[in-house]
Amino acid sequence: MTQFNGLGLHLGNLSRLSSAQTRSISPENFTGEKGKGGMATEGSASWNSRDLGVGWKVNPYLKIASKETSTIAEIDGSGAIQQIWMTPTGNWRYSIIRIYWDDQEHPSVECPVGDFFACGWGQFAPVSSLAICVNPGSAFNCYWEMPFRKKCRITFENIAEEEMTLYYQINYTLTEVPEDAAYFHAQFRRVNPLPYKEVYTILDGVSGQGQFAGTYMAWGVNNTGWWGEGEIKFYLDGDGEFPTICGTGTEDYFCGSYNFENQVTKQYQEYTTPYAGMPQVIRPNGVYSSQTRFGLYRWHIMDPVRFTQDLKVTIQALGWRSGHRYLPLQDDIASVAYWYQTLPTAPFPALPGRDSLEII
Repeated sequence: MTQFNGLGLHLGNLSRLSSAQTRSISPENFTGEKGKGGMATEGSASWNSRDLGVGWKVNPYLKIASKETSTIAEIDGSGAIQQIWMTPTGNWRYSIIRIYWDDQEHPSVECPVGDFFACGWGQFAPVSSLAICVNPGSAFNCYWEMPFRKKCRITFENIAEEEMTLYYQINYTLTEVPEDAAYFHAQFRRVNPLPYKEVYTILDGVSGQGQFAGTYMAWGVNNTGWWGEGEIKFYLDGDGEFPTICGTGTEDYFCGSYNFENQVTKQYQEYTTPYAGMPQVIRPNGVYSSQTRFGLYRWHIMDPVRFTQDLKVTIQALGWRSGHRYLPLQDDIASVAYWYQTLPTAPFPALPGRDSLEII
C-alpha cells in the first residue's frame, strides 16, 4: 500500500497515518515555519500584552490601510490549503481576496471576501455547509481543499476609504500532490441591473480540463412577484447554441422547490444544508430597505460538472407577468463560481470598480 499523502480527508481515512506536515499561517506566524509561532516582540496588540510580553498574543491581527494590498500567506513547496478562517472588519465588498498558484502572475481566485464566503450582502447570516461555514459574529470559514505544487500566495486588498482589521488563520499541509489533482478557482461577477432579455453569466472563458464545484449568488429582485423561474445552463466542451445541462428553475438548482415558501407561514424560508442553501433573506423594512434580497449557494461536491476543454455557465432571471407569461427581469445579481481546473488559467475579466461593487 502506498503511503497516505494526507489529502482528500473524510471520516473514513482520518485514522490513517501520514508523513504530511501540518503548518499554519496567522499574524502570529507569518511564514508558517515550524517552531516560529508567537515570537513577536512588537505587534498589533503590543499595548494589550505589555505586562505579559512575548508569547502573550502580541500580534494577533493586521491593520490594512486604505488602497493597500497585504500578502497574508506565501508558501513554497508542494501541498494544499485545508482550511481558512478570517474575520474582516469594514465593507466586505471592498475587501478583495486573491490566490495565486505556482508561477502564475494572475490570480486563480479573485473575489470580494463576503461573497467568497457566501455572505454577499454585507450582513451576517449563518451558513452551515461542508465547503463554507459562517459563524457568529462574523467568522468566515472555508474548507475547500486547494492543492498546489510549487507555491501558493494569498493577498488581501482594501479598496475602501477606511483602514480595516483582519484576523485570520490559514491551515495547510506540505505533502506530495497527485498528478491528477487540479487547482482551485473562484471568480466573482456582478451586473446591476441585468439588461432586459439578457441572461446572467456566472462563468465564461474557462479553458482546460476540470470540474465545476459550486455557485454562490447574491440576488436582489427589482420587481414584485416570484423571481426564480429562470433556468441554469452548463455549456461544456464546445457546446454551441444549446447546453448539455439545462436546469428547470432557480429554486430547483439551489435544491429548493415552489418559491422557497414555507407553506405554513407563507413566507420565504431560509435554510442551510451541507450542499445547498438559502441562508439569507433580507426583507423590506418599509422605509429605505425597499428590495428583497437573497443569498444562495449550491455546492457540486457529490455531483461535479466535469469538462475537458471549456465551460460556460449562465442563468436566466425570469418572473411572471399578466396572462401567465414569463417576465425577463432586470435584477441586481452577483455571483461567485467555484471550480477546479488545470493550469494555466485564462485571465479573469477585470473586477468591477468600487462603485460597481457597492451594495445599493
